Amino acid sequence: MAIIVNLDVMMAKRKISLTELAEKVDLTLANLSILKTGKAKAIRFSTLDALCQALQCKPGDILDYEPETDAASAEIEAYHSS
Repeated sequence: MAIIVNLDVMMAKRKISLTELAEKVDLTLANLSILKTGKAKAIRFSTLDALCQALQCKPGDILDYEPETDAASAEIEAYHSS
């Protein structure tokens, strides 16, 4: 996926645990873990806002974009067309 979630980096910079952050942003530990590992398919703006407030950062500190390579794009397209 071209969207990279750097939540673990910001958590380390702010020295906050997953449990602490989950409590601050009112998310379940499971849902925050899914987001942290990059397995989430989407994120609500309200969740992103809460994360930014709790971590005192900007959305760009948590999310990054890296264009996919042609090989990765072809593999993804083949997967979705089957």
